[in-house]
Amino acid sequence: MKPIIAPFPHARPRRARQSTAIRALVRETTVTSGDLIWPVFVRDGVNVEEPVPSMPGVMRRSVDRTVEAAKMAADLGIPAICLFPYTDPGQKNADCTEAWNPDNLCNRAIREIKDAVPGIAVMTDVALDPYSISGHDGFVENGEVVNDRTVEALVKMTLAQAEAGADIIGPSDMMDGRVGAMRTALESGGHHNVMIMSYSAKYASGYYGPFRDAIGALGALTRDKKTYQMDPGNSDEALRMIERDLTEGADMVMVKPGLPYLDICHRVKTSFGAPTYAYQVSGEYAMARAAAAHGWVDGHQVMMETIMAFKRAGCDGVLTYFAPDVAQALQNA
Repeated sequence: MKPIIAPFPHARPRRARQSTAIRALVRETTVTSGDLIWPVFVRDGVNVEEPVPSMPGVMRRSVDRTVEAAKMAADLGIPAICLFPYTDPGQKNADCTEAWNPDNLCNRAIREIKDAVPGIAVMTDVALDPYSISGHDGFVENGEVVNDRTVEALVKMTLAQAEAGADIIGPSDMMDGRVGAMRTALESGGHHNVMIMSYSAKYASGYYGPFRDAIGALGALTRDKKTYQMDPGNSDEALRMIERDLTEGADMVMVKPGLPYLDICHRVKTSFGAPTYAYQVSGEYAMARAAAAHGWVDGHQVMMETIMAFKRAGCDGVLTYFAPDVAQALQNA
């Protein structure tokens, strides 16, 4: 519907901008702590918080400190955290067997978080890259990342995480058919309430470098991921991938990266109406932090403005390393 606007001076749009109170009354889009999912990196050890050099303010935490982070998130009103493991070279092999070890880092962290903070939702990552000597999301055979054998491994990984108590499974691998296979396995295993947030439109992006550093996969990567992640020039393909994953049993869908793909977020939400999330990835975060550190931008304003952009584009929520800072800022507002 086209809005009706009276001519000046009967209409003075600036009247709606004159004060904080008035601006709050007419604001079309709002951000709350309930819109946030906090990605957290887990590593071995006890009482460890290790900075990630390429992501200022982000830590790799031992399981005990990850539990404390989950408590802090809950206190800030953040409804979910997403776990990513930093694996030592000795835990990686060609068969990626650590990925579905019931006592691997992530599964231990899930159990301890759910014991200590039962009200927070725990999301997991399902891909082989933290456990693979190649740094790829799937098995590499004769130089090719193979699909079907990888899906079989991802299903084992999914079931191990569900058994540990994960609330949301996050397949980030971009293999064909993995959502349907995971949903079938979850249903057969009695995990009827475990949700799937599929990385449905995950692009072969240059924004992932700091993340690969954070999980210890950067040096292992033997080639790019363009044969299974999406081409940045494609938009219609994203809608096909979203539809496929919803049909296969995804409860929520994700677009990754975030800001460079706001048009995709908008198309997905308006086309399907399904719960839609964006991942504000490591490169986006690191650039904002670096610019703020140099005084080139107001870090707080840019942080809040970018989260607002995701909501305005139609996203129901955002995975962001800024989550604690955003939630704290909202509490202090």
